[in-house]
Parts: sequence; C-alpha cells; structure tokens
Amino acid sequence: MKKKVLAAFMSVVICTAMFTACGQKAGDTDQGTVPVAENQTNQSTETAESSEADSSDDGMSQLEAIGDVDVDKGIFDVTLTIPKDFVGDTTQEKLDESVKEKGYKSATLNSDGSVTYVMTKAQHKEMMDGITESINNSLAEMAGSEDYPNITSVTANSDFTSFTITTKNAEPDMMESMSVLALYMYGGMYAIFNGETADNIHVDFVNADSGEVISSANSEDMGNSD
Repeated sequence: MKKKVLAAFMSVVICTAMFTACGQKAGDTDQGTVPVAENQTNQSTETAESSEADSSDDGMSQLEAIGDVDVDKGIFDVTLTIPKDFVGDTTQEKLDESVKEKGYKSATLNSDGSVTYVMTKAQHKEMMDGITESINNSLAEMAGSEDYPNITSVTANSDFTSFTITTKNAEPDMMESMSVLALYMYGGMYAIFNGETADNIHVDFVNADSGEVISSANSEDMGNSD
C-alpha cells in the first residue's frame, strides 16, 4: 500500500517536469523528465498491513527530498536546482546537449552533484503546465481504479492545495485513507517546483450519494500523534 502511494507520486516527478533528463532516458517520454535515482524508484514491497504511521514517515521523507529542489524566480529568468538524488549520473557534456535540445539558457553540474538549470519564465510556465496536466491525469485515473473501486472522482483547486475525493463509501476505507499521502505530495511538489511553499494540503472525502463531507485530512497534521 505504501509502495503504491509513493510510486504514484514519484511517477509524477519522473514523467511531468518539462526539462531533459540529465544523462537518463527515464520513461523514454518525448517530454523531458526529472531524473530520479534508482534507489528512490525501487521502493521495497510492503503488505496491506503496513501501519499508517510508517507510511506517513516515509511520505514525509520523500516530500522532504523533493523540498531540496530550489527555485529562484528572477525578473526575466527562472533558476531551478535539482538535488543529486533526483539527478542520477550525468556529465556536463550531457547537460550541454540537453540545453541545446530544449533551448534552455544553461545547465550546470555542481560540485555536490546537483544540477542548476536556467530557463526563461515562458519555459518554466510550460514546465508547470506539464506538471498540472500530469497531476490532473493521475487524479482522473484514481477514480474507479483497482485500488480505489469506490472513488467516483478526485478533483483539486488550481494550485493543488485542496482536494475533494468523492466515494460511494459511507466512510473512507483503508486504501482511500492512505491516498491522501499521494495528494499531499502532489500539492507539495507543485508548490516547490513553482517556487512556493504549501503550508497545508487539505483533503475532503465526500459521499457520492449524500454529497456530505464524511472525513477530512490536512498535511499539517502529519507526524502529530495524540
């Protein structure tokens, strides 16, 4: 269960950001990708009995790793620094090739293994549009899926700080309850790549028949124990 939630998040990171992978062909997509280190994509197999507390801890670790992405919005350009763990193996030569292909202003391999891209604001907007599209596609795929057969829809606001999960259940089942972790990550990732901070990601569960909110969750409560 934990594996599926984290894999869903990481797939968005891998497949949506619009710059070329540093020396990798992740997913062999036509768009560029944010390369992710192998040790992060190969999540260990977990059983359905995994505790919610353990899942929350792992989820926070993944979100904190994404939090190492640094975005600096200048007057004309956007500087985006991707940490080593998400870059993988690359060389300055490969980065120069990616710059030529994508038309970015520069890509620099730093001494700590991170990579700093400089792009125009228009290129950064294109990247964010790609992330938005991919997250929305992932939300649409959740409804009626094998893992979430009773979910009829998952929607979000424009900056992915608020989500609504509509379900046939009278109360969220275990898988639905765990799905909020992926939503927290989607919202956190979108904010970070946009150079912002999401202080809280809110999720409402709504019963499909009554239209009433049957449960709510907030990312700011993660890690808090009573």
